Amino acid sequence: QVHMVESGGGLVQAGGSLRLSCAASGDTICISAMGWYRQAPGKGRELVANITKAASTNYADSVKGRFTISGDNTRNTVYLQMSGLKPEDTAVYYCAAVSRPGVTQLDNKDEYDYWGQGTQVTVSS
Repeated sequence: QVHMVESGGGLVQAGGSLRLSCAASGDTICISAMGWYRQAPGKGRELVANITKAASTNYADSVKGRFTISGDNTRNTVYLQMSGLKPEDTAVYYCAAVSRPGVTQLDNKDEYDYWGQGTQVTVSS
């Protein structure tokens, strides 16, 4: 079992920056990849970025060049540095983990086995 806890959300003006953190605990040795998803009111949960244990990263087109995902394997923590924030980035941001080896479709939220409770990010115009 893996427990995920996000932190770092808040209210920021358009153009500002925030850094989200996600700490994993429990059976973390089985984690092969982690990702950030977000869900805006009335919309589905969408991929923001993901990172494998080998530090290979992938981003949604909407955040490329503005967001950076990174990980610290020694602390079982993944970060999401968000810059150039826009009102349309407003959402609840969720951290997720894959606990099975060999998963390749990391843009598919159904492949993630564990989820955090989410942290609210609000960008004002």
